Amino acid sequence: MPSYPSPLIGYENAPPLPTGVNPDGKSLKNNLGGPRSKAYDEFPDPLDKRNNGFDFHIYYMQAVPEQAEYARQLHERIRREFPEMRIYRFWDKPIGPHPAAMFEVNVFDPHMTGTLFSWLAVNRGPCSVLIHPNTGDAYRDHTELAIWMGTPWPLNTEMLKPRHRH
Repeated sequence: MPSYPSPLIGYENAPPLPTGVNPDGKSLKNNLGGPRSKAYDEFPDPLDKRNNGFDFHIYYMQAVPEQAEYARQLHERIRREFPEMRIYRFWDKPIGPHPAAMFEVNVFDPHMTGTLFSWLAVNRGPCSVLIHPNTGDAYRDHTELAIWMGTPWPLNTEMLKPRHRH
């Protein structure tokens, strides 16, 4: 199992959190009065801040005509709705580690990421979406750090494993 650094690094000497509950009876009081997190405006390390922080791969079953047509329309809509995002060609067959036809959209900041995520949550139709960060470790990005909307697809990850030089 991989080891993870503590998510509390940097908060070792922070004051205790409030223990009260909000009027809804469920959520915790959390008004700490501190500054807004930088993560709203810039990707946290180790995400690639020089290029795109996340890739969204929208998968569809190319052998199902209705799904292929929906995916084609979704591709066009995303190009029209989000021209500031980097949108790749519409593939009608599997490519790279991806086991099904798909197209890819890249986002460049946390606002774009959240916008596309929430938009796809309600507009992806029958398509599945692989969302992965870009940290410089393609294998880990597509496996351990990947997020799925809809049905996950098994990836051909062998080609993403780092090659060790002797």
